[in-house]
Order: sequence, then structure tokens, then C-alpha cells
Amino acid sequence: MFELLSDRLQQVIKNIKGYGKITEENIDPMLREVRLALLEADVNYKVVKEFTTTVKEKALGEEVKKSLSPGEMFVGIIRDELQSLLGGDNQQLNLTGNPAVLMLVGLQGSGKTTTIGKLANLLRKKHNKKPLLVACDIYRPAAIDQLKQIGKQLNIEVYEMGNTDPRKIVSNAKEYAINNGYDYILIDTAGRLHIDEELMQELKDLESIMKPEEVLLVIDAMMGQDAINVINGFNDSLNLTGVILTKMDGDTKGGVALSVRHLTNVPIKFIGTSEKLDGIDYFYPDRMASRIIGMGDILSIVDKAEEVFDEKDAEKSLKKMQQGKYDLEDFLSQMKQMRKLGPLESLLKLLPGAKKMGLDKITINPKDLSHIEAIILSMTKYERTHPEIIKAERKQRIAKGSGRDVSEVNRLLTQFEQSKKMLKQMTSGNFKMPF
Repeated sequence: MFELLSDRLQQVIKNIKGYGKITEENIDPMLREVRLALLEADVNYKVVKEFTTTVKEKALGEEVKKSLSPGEMFVGIIRDELQSLLGGDNQQLNLTGNPAVLMLVGLQGSGKTTTIGKLANLLRKKHNKKPLLVACDIYRPAAIDQLKQIGKQLNIEVYEMGNTDPRKIVSNAKEYAINNGYDYILIDTAGRLHIDEELMQELKDLESIMKPEEVLLVIDAMMGQDAINVINGFNDSLNLTGVILTKMDGDTKGGVALSVRHLTNVPIKFIGTSEKLDGIDYFYPDRMASRIIGMGDILSIVDKAEEVFDEKDAEKSLKKMQQGKYDLEDFLSQMKQMRKLGPLESLLKLLPGAKKMGLDKITINPKDLSHIEAIILSMTKYERTHPEIIKAERKQRIAKGSGRDVSEVNRLLTQFEQSKKMLKQMTSGNFKMPF
């Protein structure tokens, strides 16, 4: 997502930072590169024109001229304007209803049915509430079975009435949800290969019956600028409250994300980040803008960590680090929690300057982490809490028990001791960078 655009913009930023001052002569070639980068990323040409015009006006303003570091000011302008294009501020869901009703709409092939499962899973984890999935796609073969399978995987109930009029299904589902204490109703509506009158009438009827707090359009980000026409088509008939962009982890240029809000005034609320049922994230324009220009996204790492790390365990581990008592039991516990964050390569890419440090090229084989876990689990509890007692005979037993080589056991113990020393220095405030 945005990889090509990010590369091009970061090169422009690198060049402009070297300028002692910004003039019309030196900014024009830079803006030409920005314009080309945006167009290549499939951003709408009208949006590109407005964007570069605004950036130029602000970059040549008095505030920048008087600045001691005009290059840094230019970077700030680019970032702010990207954030503005992406929608400005994060748009939260309206969940005030009792139960709150969310209706997902979209064309066939957009990933709507999978997305509704992801969204229910996210809302349940974030708010600790009880969601109900409602199957109203009675036209696509196996759509109901697909939703039931997703519900089974997530342990979330699916309300379905088979091949019944969707208008009757939603009415009965609402009564069922109220009587059984559900907090959210998520409606999976029918899609079509294209927008047609029959589809829109059905969706308008469902909207009228349920009066949903949210009507979310699921769009495949791979559609490119055609997505704008689809959004406007749905928005002409329904009161769209937001867009969910799917397949943002794929080979998409990302231009639609930079065009949607500006051209339709419908905010992006979520993005699909993987095919897994936890592969959906809230969309934060400010964080995305920072990522695009290589400033990283520490806040997203923090959010993910808060979801999986136990606060009491973290405090306990911190105290043990400060006291130099951090052991392999703590290490194993934290490694298991780290694995819940998802692929570590994805987290490394969110660090500021990741590309510059080559972190975007790092690949971590999940099997390597499994091997480490197997080695630690082959130790006795006393060995894990007192790794200093692990000598040759114990190493051989541990290696044999984990199915690994003694050299791997040695490597793990050496790396653990080095990490332990560094962690103690960092937590005590005595850490010095090794360069």
C-alpha cells in the first residue's frame, strides 16, 4: 500500500531538505515530481492539481520564508495536506443505538461478507460487547453458508431465515436481538456485479426499516478510480456514513484512498489489512500521512500492543528488568504476546525511518520463533528462571528434547544474556547508543 508513492515522495523530501530557502524556481521541479508520483499512484487528476497548488501557495508563504529550516517546513506542509486529503481526522463509528445497527453494502467481489465478520470481531474485542450477524444476501449462492462459517470461526451468532424476503429478515432479526441482549446488529446485504435499480430499492427499504446508525460501503481498493463512481452511485440512494477499503495489503497503488474523501465527502472508516479475520484496522488519516512520507506510525504499534499485552504482566516484567532478574519465563511470555501482534515485519515497517535503516527488507520466519519457543519449553521451570545453571549436559538434553541443535541452544542463551543487559540499562536510564 502506497509503496511507490512513498518512495517517490521521500526522495523529493530528501532533496528539498537540503535547500537553504524555498523559491518558485527550486520548488517547481519538486512539485512536478510530487505531481507525477500522485498520478502514478492513481490519485484523481483534479485532486492532484488542487493538492500541488495548495502546497505551493503554503510553501511560498511568509512563514516558510522566515523559517530557519524551510525544508522541514515543506515536509510539514506535505504531511498536513496528505492528511487533509485522506480525511483530516479519524471518524469514529456511531454506536449509540440499543442495539446499534450497522448495515454493510457493496458490489459482489468487494469482500463484504468477510469484512462484516472482521468488523464484528473488532467491535467485540474493542468494546467487549455482543454482536449479531444477520444474513440478508439471499441471492449469491452460498453467501449465507459463508457467513455462518465465519460466525462459527469467531463464535458469533448468525441470524438467518434462508431464502426469505430480506425486509422480513431484518425486522425479525431486530426483535430477536432486543429479546436476547445483543448490543450490535451487523447486516450483510446482497451485492450485485453493478449498481441497479432493484438492488438500490431493496437497500433503501432495509435502511428505512432498520434506521441504521452506520451504512458502510465496502470497496475493493484494487478498483482504482472506478471506486469513486461506485461510492457516488450508492451515496445517491443511501445515506452512506463511511467507507471500508479492502485489500489494502495487496498490490494496490492506494490512490483511491487519497481521492475518496475529497471527491465524495464520505469518510474512510476502516481498511482491510489481511485476509485473516482480525485483518481490519480503524483508518487514521494523520498516521497514514506520516507513513507515506516515511515518518513511521508509532501510535499504531502502541494500539496493537495495548490490545494484546497484559498491563500487570508488563509492569511485573519492567520491575524485573530494572532489578536484573528478567528470566526466560518472562522472555517466553512476552514472545507469545508479541506473536499476537501479527507479522513482526509489518510492525518494523511502521517504525520511523524504517526504509532508511533497511527494516522494510527484513523477513522473519515464523518457524524460527517456534524453534526458540520449543527450546525454552524443553527446559525445566528452574532452568528457565535460572538460565545460568544451563551447562553442557543440560544443553544436550534441551537440544534433544526440542529437536534442535546444541548450537541453537547456545545462540539463544547468548542472545538472551545480551538482551537482558541492554534491557536493564534502558529501563534504568543508563543506556548509551553504540555509535
